[in-house]
Amino acid sequence: MDLILFLIISFVLLLVSAIKGYFVLYPLLASMAIFIAILLRRGFQINSLIKMAVAGSQKSFSVIGILLLIGAVMAVWMAAGTVPVLVYWGIKLISPQYFIFWAFILTSTVSVLLGTSFGTASTIGIALTIAAKGSGVNPNTIAGAIIAGAYFGDRCSPMSSSANLIAAITRTDIYKNLKNMAVTAFYPLIVSSILYLILSLANPVEVAGNNLALELGKAFNLNWITLLPALTILILCVLRVEVKIAMTVSLIAGSAIAIFVQGYSPLDILQFAIAGFKLESTSSLKDIVAGGGILSMVKVSIIVIVSTAFAGLFAGTKTLEFIELYLNKARTRGDLFCGTTIIGILSAAFGCTQTIAILLTHQLVEEKYRKEGLDNYQLAVDLENTAVVISPLIPWNIAGLVPATILSVNADFIPYAFYLYLIPLFNLIQIKLAKPHKNSPY
Repeated sequence: MDLILFLIISFVLLLVSAIKGYFVLYPLLASMAIFIAILLRRGFQINSLIKMAVAGSQKSFSVIGILLLIGAVMAVWMAAGTVPVLVYWGIKLISPQYFIFWAFILTSTVSVLLGTSFGTASTIGIALTIAAKGSGVNPNTIAGAIIAGAYFGDRCSPMSSSANLIAAITRTDIYKNLKNMAVTAFYPLIVSSILYLILSLANPVEVAGNNLALELGKAFNLNWITLLPALTILILCVLRVEVKIAMTVSLIAGSAIAIFVQGYSPLDILQFAIAGFKLESTSSLKDIVAGGGILSMVKVSIIVIVSTAFAGLFAGTKTLEFIELYLNKARTRGDLFCGTTIIGILSAAFGCTQTIAILLTHQLVEEKYRKEGLDNYQLAVDLENTAVVISPLIPWNIAGLVPATILSVNADFIPYAFYLYLIPLFNLIQIKLAKPHKNSPY
């Protein structure tokens, strides 16, 4: 009974935090304090609980450096003009007749380069929304395409915090994970593109983004060399260079371009890398081209550490063993994927963040995958195909709530985020039909 009460209280705290926009760390710490009090009442020793929490949080340490580096890279890319040039040409080249289709394709492309759904929604997403204003087209259809595209890269970019987190907790190579994710995304991507093409033809958009493109051209030198930091990441990733090294090289290239092409000083670059990029307060682009920085990732890093500590407590005390017992009833690979999907939905609904959804799902299914002889790469790709893409489909989960708020829409975008629910659906079908073999991601 005390556990059920704890789950209800924790869910309410996290839900209120997500809806009101409060820092999720506070309800997380409050929930942890309640949970520890319950465990002490059940007879656990405080020293044992601390060891469990520390053991859990240690899983996150390898990814923290990458998260901080991602923040620095994002800010420097903005200062270098890399993000602005992507937004500029996205607006200039888009066809009004196929606007929704291109919104999905462009945000998918940009999200692979940026590796962040929030960053993609805040840059190219806002730009596309502004360009489509006054067209009379349902904004939820456009927002659905944008958010679905934003999570294309959040799921399978070497710059993605969630992809790096999953690689860390499953102890897998991120590049092999990306290859597996590309395979499992092929059919959902094709079908999603066709659906957005049909929506586009039925809802042509009158683009009004010339002013935005003009402002970008005034604020930045949009020389093609500004694409070099992004190209550096792509080339080094193709060569399978370690992610931290690839990001560092891109950071150096971006810093050089920001100094010699955009005219910023080395001190400016250092400030941007730490505190985030920002334009003058009088600039009309100040809300579009802004953000990043190491400090922006400190909060994310703290949440990851606390969440993994929470997961360590769940694992060490076997509090959620009843869910694992349910999963043990799975008899086939398809049953196991269904179970993982259901747990992913519940974790995303309960945790209200993508990070908690990933960690809880991993914690609850890991043992079953091991018992079934499925390796960590199969576990990693299943987490990507469930918890990662399901989280934005939960109206109160900040994975979808924040991008929707950025784009000035509500949960009505969800039916149009085709890619997000086609991923688990198509992968379930493929798992059911496929004959498993040694090198299959299924």
